[in-house]
Amino acid sequence: MPLSYPLSGMTVTDHEFRVPLDHSRPAGPQLEIFARELAGPDGRDRPYLVFFQGGPGYEATRPAPVPEWIRRALRDYRVLLLDQRGTGRSSPVGTLSGMSAAQQAGYLRHFRADAIVQDAELIRQHLGQERWSVLGQSFGGFCVTTYLSFAPHGLKEAFITGGLPPLGCPTADVYRATYRRVAERNRRFYARYPQQLDRVRAVLERLEHAPPTLPTGDLLSPRRFRQLGQNMGMGHGLEQLHFLLDFPLDSPAFLHGAAVAFPYARNPLYAAVHEACYADGVVTAWAAQREYPAEFPPEWFTGEMVYPWMFEESAALRPLADAAHLLSQEAWPRLYDEAQLRRNTVPVAAIVYANDMYVERAFSEETAAATGNMRLWLTSEYEHNGLHVAGEHIMDRLIGLVREPL
Repeated sequence: MPLSYPLSGMTVTDHEFRVPLDHSRPAGPQLEIFARELAGPDGRDRPYLVFFQGGPGYEATRPAPVPEWIRRALRDYRVLLLDQRGTGRSSPVGTLSGMSAAQQAGYLRHFRADAIVQDAELIRQHLGQERWSVLGQSFGGFCVTTYLSFAPHGLKEAFITGGLPPLGCPTADVYRATYRRVAERNRRFYARYPQQLDRVRAVLERLEHAPPTLPTGDLLSPRRFRQLGQNMGMGHGLEQLHFLLDFPLDSPAFLHGAAVAFPYARNPLYAAVHEACYADGVVTAWAAQREYPAEFPPEWFTGEMVYPWMFEESAALRPLADAAHLLSQEAWPRLYDEAQLRRNTVPVAAIVYANDMYVERAFSEETAAATGNMRLWLTSEYEHNGLHVAGEHIMDRLIGLVREPL
Protein backbone atom coordinates (compact mmCIF):
# COMPACT_ATOMS: atom_id res chain seq x y z
CA MET A 1 0.00 0.00 0.00
CA PRO A 2 1.29 3.51 -0.79
CA LEU A 3 2.52 5.45 2.25
CA SER A 4 1.67 9.17 2.50
CA TYR A 5 3.14 11.77 4.83
CA PRO A 6 3.73 15.56 4.96
CA LEU A 7 7.09 17.13 4.04
CA SER A 8 8.01 20.79 3.52
CA GLY A 9 4.47 21.86 2.72
CA MET A 10 3.91 18.94 0.34
CA THR A 11 2.14 15.62 0.55
CA VAL A 12 4.58 12.80 -0.19
CA THR A 13 3.39 9.36 -1.26
CA ASP A 14 5.82 6.47 -1.58
CA HIS A 15 4.91 3.85 -4.19
CA GLU A 16 6.35 0.39 -4.82
CA PHE A 17 5.71 -1.58 -8.00
CA ARG A 18 6.72 -4.99 -9.38
CA VAL A 19 8.00 -5.25 -12.95
CA PRO A 20 9.71 -8.01 -14.97
CA LEU A 21 13.50 -7.99 -15.15
CA ASP A 22 13.08 -8.85 -18.83
CA HIS A 23 9.95 -7.29 -20.31
CA SER A 24 9.91 -9.92 -23.06
CA ARG A 25 9.40 -12.50 -20.28
CA PRO A 26 6.67 -11.00 -18.08
CA ALA A 27 6.36 -14.17 -16.00
CA GLY A 28 10.11 -14.33 -15.32
CA PRO A 29 12.17 -12.82 -12.47
CA GLN A 30 10.77 -9.61 -11.03
CA LEU A 31 12.24 -6.32 -9.84
CA GLU A 32 10.86 -3.82 -7.37
CA ILE A 33 10.58 -0.24 -8.61
CA PHE A 34 10.24 2.65 -6.17
CA ALA A 35 8.71 6.04 -6.99
CA ARG A 36 8.05 9.02 -4.74
CA GLU A 37 5.07 11.22 -5.54
CA LEU A 38 5.09 14.89 -4.49
CA ALA A 39 1.99 17.08 -4.47
CA GLY A 40 1.36 20.64 -3.36
CA PRO A 41 -1.27 21.48 -0.71
CA ASP A 42 -4.05 21.58 -3.32
CA GLY A 43 -2.36 19.51 -6.02
CA ARG A 44 -3.13 15.86 -5.34
CA ASP A 45 -5.40 15.69 -8.40
CA ARG A 46 -3.04 17.48 -10.77
CA PRO A 47 -1.55 15.59 -13.74
CA TYR A 48 1.68 13.68 -13.26
CA LEU A 49 5.15 14.88 -14.28
CA VAL A 50 7.54 11.90 -14.16
CA PHE A 51 11.20 12.73 -13.54
CA PHE A 52 13.95 10.65 -15.16
CA GLN A 53 17.23 11.17 -13.32
CA GLY A 54 20.64 11.65 -14.92
CA GLY A 55 23.23 8.92 -14.73
CA PRO A 56 22.96 6.15 -15.71
CA GLY A 57 22.79 4.27 -12.43
CA TYR A 58 21.68 7.02 -10.05
CA GLU A 59 18.51 7.21 -8.01
CA ALA A 60 16.11 10.14 -8.30
CA THR A 61 16.55 13.42 -6.46
CA ARG A 62 15.55 13.33 -2.78
CA PRO A 63 13.36 16.35 -1.92
CA ALA A 64 15.29 17.62 1.10
CA PRO A 65 15.77 20.46 0.51
CA VAL A 66 13.14 20.76 -2.20
CA PRO A 67 14.81 21.83 -5.47
CA GLU A 68 13.59 24.96 -7.24
CA TRP A 69 12.48 23.00 -10.30
CA ILE A 70 10.19 20.84 -8.18
CA ARG A 71 8.64 23.90 -6.50
CA ARG A 72 7.90 25.34 -9.95
CA ALA A 73 6.62 22.05 -11.34
CA LEU A 74 4.21 21.58 -8.43
CA ARG A 75 2.24 24.63 -9.57
CA ASP A 76 1.12 22.62 -12.61
CA TYR A 77 1.73 18.98 -11.72
CA ARG A 78 2.27 16.40 -9.07
CA VAL A 79 5.82 15.13 -9.51
CA LEU A 80 6.73 11.44 -9.61
CA LEU A 81 10.42 10.87 -8.78
CA LEU A 82 11.33 7.51 -10.30
CA ASP A 83 14.21 5.47 -8.90
CA GLN A 84 15.21 3.84 -12.17
CA ARG A 85 15.71 0.08 -12.00
CA GLY A 86 18.89 -0.87 -10.17
CA THR A 87 19.11 2.40 -8.21
CA GLY A 88 18.00 3.76 -4.84
CA ARG A 89 15.14 1.64 -3.52
CA SER A 90 14.51 -0.06 -6.88
CA SER A 91 16.14 -3.52 -6.52
CA PRO A 92 19.57 -1.88 -6.35
CA VAL A 93 22.51 -3.37 -8.24
CA GLY A 94 25.54 -4.18 -6.09
CA THR A 95 28.35 -6.63 -6.77
CA LEU A 96 25.93 -9.32 -8.04
CA SER A 97 27.70 -11.91 -5.91
CA GLY A 98 26.82 -15.54 -6.52
CA MET A 99 26.53 -15.02 -10.29
CA SER A 100 29.00 -15.99 -12.97
CA ALA A 101 30.30 -13.24 -15.27
CA ALA A 102 27.91 -14.40 -17.99
CA GLN A 103 25.01 -14.33 -15.55
CA GLN A 104 25.99 -10.85 -14.35
CA ALA A 105 26.17 -9.58 -17.93
CA GLY A 106 22.83 -11.20 -18.73
CA TYR A 107 21.30 -9.43 -15.75
CA LEU A 108 22.85 -6.04 -16.53
CA ARG A 109 21.63 -6.13 -20.15
CA HIS A 110 18.25 -5.11 -18.78
CA PHE A 111 19.23 -1.77 -17.23
CA ARG A 112 19.24 0.62 -20.18
CA ALA A 113 16.74 3.27 -21.23
CA ASP A 114 14.51 0.85 -23.12
CA ALA A 115 13.78 -1.21 -19.98
CA ILE A 116 13.37 1.95 -17.87
CA VAL A 117 10.71 3.23 -20.28
CA GLN A 118 8.88 -0.10 -20.20
CA ASP A 119 8.88 0.12 -16.40
CA ALA A 120 7.37 3.60 -16.61
CA GLU A 121 4.65 2.37 -18.93
CA LEU A 122 3.63 -0.37 -16.50
CA ILE A 123 3.56 2.18 -13.68
CA ARG A 124 1.46 4.59 -15.77
CA GLN A 125 -1.08 1.87 -16.41
CA HIS A 126 -1.06 0.79 -12.75
CA LEU A 127 -1.81 4.37 -11.67
CA GLY A 128 -4.67 4.59 -14.16
CA GLN A 129 -3.18 7.38 -16.26
CA GLU A 130 -4.13 7.62 -19.92
CA ARG A 131 -1.10 9.84 -20.65
CA TRP A 132 1.37 11.77 -18.55
CA SER A 133 4.14 14.33 -18.84
CA VAL A 134 7.84 13.47 -18.49
CA LEU A 135 11.03 15.38 -17.65
CA GLY A 136 14.48 13.97 -18.35
CA GLN A 137 17.75 15.46 -17.07
CA SER A 138 20.96 14.36 -18.87
CA PHE A 139 20.71 10.53 -19.19
CA GLY A 140 17.08 11.04 -18.22
CA GLY A 141 16.70 12.91 -21.51
CA PHE A 142 18.00 9.81 -23.30
CA CYS A 143 15.19 7.90 -21.57
CA VAL A 144 12.61 10.47 -22.68
CA THR A 145 13.85 10.20 -26.29
CA THR A 146 13.47 6.42 -26.06
CA TYR A 147 9.96 7.00 -24.67
CA LEU A 148 9.11 9.22 -27.64
CA SER A 149 10.46 6.50 -29.95
CA PHE A 150 8.65 3.45 -28.64
CA ALA A 151 5.76 4.49 -26.38
CA PRO A 152 4.60 7.99 -27.44
CA HIS A 153 0.99 6.93 -26.84
CA GLY A 154 1.71 7.22 -23.10
CA LEU A 155 2.92 10.82 -23.28
CA LYS A 156 1.06 14.11 -23.06
CA GLU A 157 4.19 16.29 -23.30
CA ALA A 158 7.94 15.94 -22.76
CA PHE A 159 10.70 18.13 -21.32
CA ILE A 160 14.44 17.47 -21.79
CA THR A 161 17.29 19.31 -20.04
CA GLY A 162 20.81 18.70 -21.30
CA GLY A 163 19.95 15.26 -22.60
CA LEU A 164 19.11 15.10 -26.31
CA PRO A 165 21.14 12.03 -27.38
CA PRO A 166 22.87 11.26 -30.68
CA LEU A 167 20.85 8.97 -32.94
CA GLY A 168 22.48 5.89 -34.44
CA CYS A 169 25.92 7.34 -33.83
CA PRO A 170 29.03 5.15 -33.39
CA THR A 171 30.27 5.44 -29.81
CA ALA A 172 33.72 6.34 -31.15
CA ASP A 173 32.23 9.50 -32.69
CA VAL A 174 30.51 10.33 -29.40
CA TYR A 175 33.74 10.12 -27.42
CA ARG A 176 35.84 11.98 -29.98
CA ALA A 177 33.42 14.89 -29.65
CA THR A 178 33.35 14.62 -25.86
CA TYR A 179 37.15 14.64 -25.61
CA ARG A 180 37.20 17.90 -27.59
CA ARG A 181 34.90 19.43 -24.97
CA VAL A 182 37.06 18.03 -22.15
CA ALA A 183 40.15 19.56 -23.77
CA GLU A 184 38.43 22.95 -23.81
CA ARG A 185 37.63 22.62 -20.09
CA ASN A 186 41.24 21.80 -19.27
CA ARG A 187 42.42 24.88 -21.13
CA ARG A 188 39.86 26.97 -19.30
CA PHE A 189 40.86 25.47 -15.93
CA TYR A 190 44.56 26.20 -16.29
CA ALA A 191 43.88 29.66 -17.75
CA ARG A 192 41.77 30.46 -14.69
CA TYR A 193 44.07 28.80 -12.16
CA PRO A 194 47.58 28.80 -13.69
CA GLN A 195 49.13 28.08 -10.29
CA GLN A 196 47.62 24.60 -10.45
CA LEU A 197 49.75 23.47 -13.37
CA ASP A 198 52.94 22.98 -11.37
CA ARG A 199 50.89 21.58 -8.49
CA VAL A 200 49.27 18.93 -10.69
CA ARG A 201 52.60 17.98 -12.28
CA ALA A 202 54.14 17.50 -8.85
CA VAL A 203 51.19 15.42 -7.69
CA LEU A 204 51.39 13.19 -10.77
CA GLU A 205 55.08 12.58 -10.21
CA ARG A 206 54.41 11.61 -6.61
CA LEU A 207 51.57 9.29 -7.63
CA GLU A 208 53.82 7.44 -10.05
CA HIS A 209 56.09 6.36 -7.19
CA ALA A 210 54.06 6.47 -3.96
CA PRO A 211 50.29 6.65 -4.52
CA PRO A 212 48.31 7.27 -1.31
CA THR A 213 45.48 5.01 -0.21
CA LEU A 214 41.95 6.37 -0.40
CA PRO A 215 39.46 5.75 2.44
CA THR A 216 37.93 3.05 0.20
CA GLY A 217 41.21 1.11 0.33
CA ASP A 218 41.99 1.81 -3.33
CA LEU A 219 45.26 3.38 -4.43
CA LEU A 220 45.09 6.80 -6.08
CA SER A 221 46.88 6.12 -9.36
CA PRO A 222 47.76 8.91 -11.81
CA ARG A 223 45.01 7.92 -14.22
CA ARG A 224 42.47 7.79 -11.41
CA PHE A 225 43.64 11.19 -10.21
CA ARG A 226 42.94 12.58 -13.70
CA GLN A 227 39.33 11.45 -13.32
CA LEU A 228 38.85 14.23 -10.78
CA GLY A 229 37.93 16.32 -13.82
CA GLN A 230 34.62 14.56 -14.29
CA ASN A 231 32.67 17.51 -12.81
CA MET A 232 34.47 20.23 -14.79
CA GLY A 233 31.37 20.61 -16.96
CA MET A 234 29.08 21.52 -14.07
CA GLY A 235 28.39 25.00 -12.73
CA HIS A 236 31.31 25.85 -10.41
CA GLY A 237 32.96 22.56 -11.42
CA LEU A 238 36.29 24.25 -12.14
CA GLU A 239 36.18 25.97 -8.77
CA GLN A 240 35.40 22.72 -6.97
CA LEU A 241 38.37 21.03 -8.62
CA HIS A 242 40.60 23.99 -7.76
CA PHE A 243 39.67 23.91 -4.09
CA LEU A 244 40.00 20.13 -3.85
CA LEU A 245 43.54 20.41 -5.24
CA ASP A 246 44.18 23.14 -2.69
CA PHE A 247 44.40 20.51 0.08
CA PRO A 248 47.67 18.66 0.77
CA LEU A 249 47.78 15.35 -1.06
CA ASP A 250 47.97 13.21 2.10
CA SER A 251 45.42 15.22 4.06
CA PRO A 252 42.13 13.63 5.12
CA ALA A 253 40.30 16.46 3.35
CA PHE A 254 41.87 15.67 -0.03
CA LEU A 255 41.68 11.89 0.28
CA HIS A 256 38.04 11.91 1.36
CA GLY A 257 37.17 14.46 -1.31
CA ALA A 258 38.84 12.32 -3.96
CA ALA A 259 37.05 9.19 -2.71
CA VAL A 260 33.66 10.93 -2.92
CA ALA A 261 34.45 11.89 -6.51
CA PHE A 262 34.60 8.17 -7.39
CA PRO A 263 31.13 6.95 -6.32
CA TYR A 264 31.49 3.42 -7.67
CA ALA A 265 30.90 1.66 -4.36
CA ARG A 266 27.60 3.54 -4.00
CA ASN A 267 26.51 3.39 -7.65
CA PRO A 268 28.37 0.56 -9.45
CA LEU A 269 25.66 0.43 -12.13
CA TYR A 270 26.94 3.78 -13.44
CA ALA A 271 30.24 2.27 -14.52
CA ALA A 272 28.80 -1.07 -15.62
CA VAL A 273 26.37 0.31 -18.21
CA HIS A 274 27.74 3.78 -18.92
CA GLU A 275 28.96 3.17 -22.46
CA ALA A 276 25.95 0.95 -23.16
CA CYS A 277 23.64 3.96 -22.70
CA TYR A 278 25.22 5.39 -25.90
CA ALA A 279 24.99 2.07 -27.79
CA ASP A 280 22.17 2.77 -30.24
CA GLY A 281 22.46 -0.44 -32.23
CA VAL A 282 26.26 -0.67 -32.01
CA VAL A 283 29.03 -2.48 -30.12
CA THR A 284 30.91 -0.13 -27.76
CA ALA A 285 34.19 -2.10 -27.41
CA TRP A 286 35.49 0.31 -24.73
CA ALA A 287 35.15 3.32 -27.02
CA ALA A 288 36.39 5.87 -24.46
CA GLN A 289 39.64 3.92 -24.03
CA ARG A 290 40.12 3.48 -27.80
CA GLU A 291 39.52 7.15 -28.51
CA TYR A 292 41.68 8.58 -25.72
CA PRO A 293 43.57 11.40 -27.49
CA ALA A 294 47.30 10.77 -27.84
CA GLU A 295 47.85 14.54 -27.73
CA PHE A 296 46.40 14.95 -24.22
CA PRO A 297 49.23 16.12 -21.93
CA PRO A 298 49.62 14.17 -18.68
CA GLU A 299 48.30 17.05 -16.55
CA TRP A 300 44.95 17.19 -18.36
CA PHE A 301 41.97 15.77 -16.52
CA THR A 302 39.40 13.46 -18.08
CA GLY A 303 35.61 13.66 -17.94
CA GLU A 304 32.94 11.11 -17.09
CA MET A 305 34.38 8.41 -19.37
CA VAL A 306 34.53 4.82 -18.13
CA TYR A 307 37.66 2.77 -18.83
CA PRO A 308 38.37 -0.98 -18.47
CA TRP A 309 41.22 -0.35 -16.01
CA MET A 310 38.70 1.10 -13.54
CA PHE A 311 37.40 -2.42 -12.98
CA GLU A 312 40.91 -3.45 -11.92
CA GLU A 313 41.78 -0.50 -9.70
CA SER A 314 38.44 -0.10 -7.90
CA ALA A 315 37.61 -2.77 -5.32
CA ALA A 316 33.94 -1.88 -5.68
CA LEU A 317 33.97 -2.56 -9.43
CA ARG A 318 36.31 -5.57 -9.49
CA PRO A 319 33.50 -8.12 -8.98
CA LEU A 320 31.88 -6.82 -12.20
CA ALA A 321 35.05 -6.70 -14.32
CA ASP A 322 34.43 -9.76 -16.48
CA ALA A 323 30.76 -8.87 -16.92
CA ALA A 324 31.72 -5.34 -17.99
CA HIS A 325 34.03 -6.78 -20.64
CA LEU A 326 31.24 -8.99 -21.95
CA LEU A 327 28.91 -5.98 -22.13
CA SER A 328 31.55 -4.04 -24.08
CA GLN A 329 31.29 -6.72 -26.79
CA GLU A 330 27.49 -6.79 -26.77
CA ALA A 331 25.60 -6.15 -30.03
CA TRP A 332 23.07 -3.79 -28.48
CA PRO A 333 19.59 -3.21 -29.94
CA ARG A 334 18.45 0.24 -31.03
CA LEU A 335 17.39 2.75 -28.38
CA TYR A 336 15.71 5.22 -30.74
CA ASP A 337 13.45 5.11 -33.78
CA GLU A 338 14.24 7.95 -36.18
CA ALA A 339 11.11 7.37 -38.26
CA GLN A 340 8.88 7.62 -35.22
CA LEU A 341 10.74 10.71 -33.97
CA ARG A 342 10.25 12.42 -37.34
CA ARG A 343 6.49 11.90 -37.17
CA ASN A 344 6.28 12.69 -33.46
CA THR A 345 3.19 14.61 -32.38
CA VAL A 346 3.91 14.79 -28.63
CA PRO A 347 4.86 18.39 -27.74
CA VAL A 348 8.55 18.45 -26.72
CA ALA A 349 10.58 21.29 -25.21
CA ALA A 350 14.34 20.81 -24.79
CA ILE A 351 17.13 22.97 -23.47
CA VAL A 352 20.54 22.37 -25.03
CA TYR A 353 23.57 23.87 -23.34
CA ALA A 354 25.88 25.38 -25.94
CA ASN A 355 29.07 24.36 -24.15
CA ASP A 356 27.88 21.09 -22.61
CA MET A 357 30.89 18.91 -21.71
CA TYR A 358 28.87 15.69 -21.47
CA VAL A 359 26.25 15.75 -24.23
CA GLU A 360 27.65 17.11 -27.48
CA ARG A 361 25.72 20.15 -28.66
CA ALA A 362 26.03 19.32 -32.37
CA PHE A 363 24.49 15.88 -31.88
CA SER A 364 21.71 17.34 -29.73
CA GLU A 365 20.85 19.92 -32.38
CA GLU A 366 20.75 17.19 -35.04
CA THR A 367 18.36 15.15 -32.90
CA ALA A 368 16.18 18.19 -32.25
CA ALA A 369 15.98 18.89 -35.99
CA ALA A 370 15.04 15.24 -36.61
CA THR A 371 12.21 15.24 -34.03
CA GLY A 372 8.74 16.43 -34.90
CA ASN A 373 6.90 18.92 -32.66
CA MET A 374 10.19 19.98 -31.01
CA ARG A 375 10.77 23.37 -29.35
CA LEU A 376 14.52 23.88 -28.90
CA TRP A 377 16.09 26.34 -26.47
CA LEU A 378 19.82 26.71 -27.11
CA THR A 379 21.65 28.71 -24.46
CA SER A 380 25.14 29.42 -23.16
CA GLU A 381 23.78 30.84 -19.91
CA TYR A 382 24.01 27.55 -17.98
CA GLU A 383 26.21 24.50 -17.69
CA HIS A 384 25.03 20.88 -17.81
CA ASN A 385 23.42 21.05 -14.36
CA GLY A 386 21.37 24.13 -15.15
CA LEU A 387 18.16 22.47 -13.93
CA HIS A 388 19.66 22.16 -10.46
CA VAL A 389 21.09 25.70 -10.49
CA ALA A 390 18.24 27.73 -12.00
CA GLY A 391 15.41 25.24 -11.83
CA GLU A 392 12.51 27.66 -11.48
CA HIS A 393 13.51 29.71 -14.50
CA ILE A 394 14.29 26.69 -16.68
CA MET A 395 11.08 24.84 -15.79
CA ASP A 396 9.00 27.98 -16.29
CA ARG A 397 10.52 28.56 -19.74
CA LEU A 398 10.15 24.93 -20.83
CA ILE A 399 6.54 24.71 -19.67
CA GLY A 400 5.80 27.89 -21.62
CA LEU A 401 7.58 26.57 -24.73
CA VAL A 402 5.81 23.23 -24.82
CA ARG A 403 2.43 24.91 -24.66
CA GLU A 404 3.16 27.31 -27.53
CA PRO A 405 1.85 26.21 -30.94
CA LEU A 406 4.58 25.60 -33.50
